[in-house]
Amino acid sequence: MWVLGEPAMAQDKSPGALPSVTVAAKANRDPVEKSYRKMIRGMDLFEKERVMAPGAPLRFRLLPRKRETDMNNVTLEVLGSNKAAFDVAVAPDRTFVLPRDQAAFDEDAQVIPNRRAQSMTWRTDIRTPGLAPNTRRLGDLRLECRVGMEAGLISNSSNIIGRLVKAVLDTPAYCDRPAPLYLFFADRPLFSVAMVSGQRREILSIDKLYASASDDPALDNDLPYCDCEVLVDRTYVLPLGDRSWPDDTLVEFEYMDDQ
Repeated sequence: MWVLGEPAMAQDKSPGALPSVTVAAKANRDPVEKSYRKMIRGMDLFEKERVMAPGAPLRFRLLPRKRETDMNNVTLEVLGSNKAAFDVAVAPDRTFVLPRDQAAFDEDAQVIPNRRAQSMTWRTDIRTPGLAPNTRRLGDLRLECRVGMEAGLISNSSNIIGRLVKAVLDTPAYCDRPAPLYLFFADRPLFSVAMVSGQRREILSIDKLYASASDDPALDNDLPYCDCEVLVDRTYVLPLGDRSWPDDTLVEFEYMDDQ
């Protein structure tokens, strides 16, 4: 489906981070906001289970949901009911870390971007450094799913029908299923995805790519309700709960624009 799919303890201070601009909640009547408290719980889960990705930092990523969504100069504000209010820096790659703030947690604050609901989506981003280009590590992706579910990042409409609805289970345990329909997004449009562990190599079947749209034309009508709508050519799902694939398994991508 349809599900999705971190963050460090302190705000990103890197020179490349975009300057933050306070965005009042009243300025956006239909915000695509997330619960600060849930995102912090996702961060706690990351710290508890980071053995799955021992060398990877935790970040959150913002992604477009509509073709017309402008992802330039996206700003974020954490806004509570009383004293909690602060900006969160968004890096040029549209990732960010979420600072811990007790007042914001106590007030069940919201993390609010300056974009309308249904215009963009959220994912966790956990990447072990030093991997070969066009590869990811399965343990990182397993943890992305678990943290993303705990953080409440799924942003699909309740109108999604059939198996898409059944895929949205707001618990990290969903990621332990042999074949959870948790959508990951590659960096570019995909041609193929392979899993490699030692001498074992398997190429994902076509139904594991493109949100299954290739084998079910009826899903075209459901795409407006899926947060993969504009990213369908980048989507893939993985056998996250199949432990015959260890966490060190490499996920290799071949992109449409590769030579």
